[in-house]
Amino acid sequence: MSRVERLPNGLLLALEERDYPGVAFQLLVPAGAVNEPEGLLGASALLEAWLWKGAGDLDARGLAEALDALGVRRNSGAGLEYTAFSAAFLPEVLEEVFRLYALLLTRPRLPEEGFEAVRSVALQALLSQEDQPARKLLSELRRHVFLSPHGRDPLGEEESLKGANPEAVREDFRRRYTPKGAILAVAGGVSWERLLGAIEPLLAWEGEEAFYPAPELSEPHRFHLERPTAQVQIGLAYPDVGPEDPRFYAARLALEVLSGGMSSRLFTEVREKRGLVYAVSAFPAGVKGQGLLMAYAGTTKERAGETLAVMLREMERLQEGVAEEELARAKVGLKTALVLADESVRSRAASMARDLFYLGRVRPLAEIEGAIAGTSLEAVNRFLREHPYRNPWVGLLGEVSHVS
Repeated sequence: MSRVERLPNGLLLALEERDYPGVAFQLLVPAGAVNEPEGLLGASALLEAWLWKGAGDLDARGLAEALDALGVRRNSGAGLEYTAFSAAFLPEVLEEVFRLYALLLTRPRLPEEGFEAVRSVALQALLSQEDQPARKLLSELRRHVFLSPHGRDPLGEEESLKGANPEAVREDFRRRYTPKGAILAVAGGVSWERLLGAIEPLLAWEGEEAFYPAPELSEPHRFHLERPTAQVQIGLAYPDVGPEDPRFYAARLALEVLSGGMSSRLFTEVREKRGLVYAVSAFPAGVKGQGLLMAYAGTTKERAGETLAVMLREMERLQEGVAEEELARAKVGLKTALVLADESVRSRAASMARDLFYLGRVRPLAEIEGAIAGTSLEAVNRFLREHPYRNPWVGLLGEVSHVS
């Protein structure tokens, strides 16, 4: 069972204590592409990389060596809705680990001399997208789906990155790196009382509430990106229900039937029966307050039209319902994924943080297992009748002028 409390500075803290010889945390900071200032798109990625250039009395090398000496396995990255910091370590170094992360948040150096290197890496990451047609298409698809900033790419925009300057990014840090709206989820072998003592340095972290825009969708439409690529990339997007919706598990089980394994409908109909593609999938791609389902396939120029037609047909066919045996396989698949994903404290801390961000509470594993097991065939098929997947946004990338 998790314990959740909001600290005096606004930071939301959660702990799931486990009999486990390790500790992991996930810290979500309310600084993502959706709330970046206009003209500073990509600032979240710049900030996340710039922070590691030093904090307090430690320069970049000193900070890295201090964390390495503690055996901290760590990761961080800026995303669409937040910037995430994760770490896993042994319980005996708990206090020192949080002291160092508190330095990052309260006394970052953000050195002038390190800014150009950070900007250069960010621009390279953005330009590398041109060599990844699948990623490029899905990024453009999201841009077409949302009228709100939820269509932005977390990598930013070239003009904004080139125009960013250190002072503007430092000001953005002060505005969005705030404990009000931040979430710290911890899992592993540590007590609540010890955790409260360990995170005391984080109480010096202050700031005002970060702004989050509401998601807004465009009208579904089709777009083409003509490129001389070897393959044609196909992307579909449909409005869906999010985890806050009581029909969420019916939707997730339907998605599992559609794209949950080698016996799923998309894999069977698009790849196995017709050999149209090597890879085809459908996956949730929603944001807070707006569910979204995306589907993707990459195929040859000659087979693009047929591949698109089969994908659209399989999506629409869901409204006719799923079979009992399909639902049974979907339940086993989802439960297995759930159990395997939450075996480690690191993945459990991440799922706790996501729950708090999207739902405002942590779902116990037993609740999720119970909801999966308790979703009936009638509930899934009723959802599919009431929520047919049709009239999607359609994106095509490649030599696609012939595809209707």
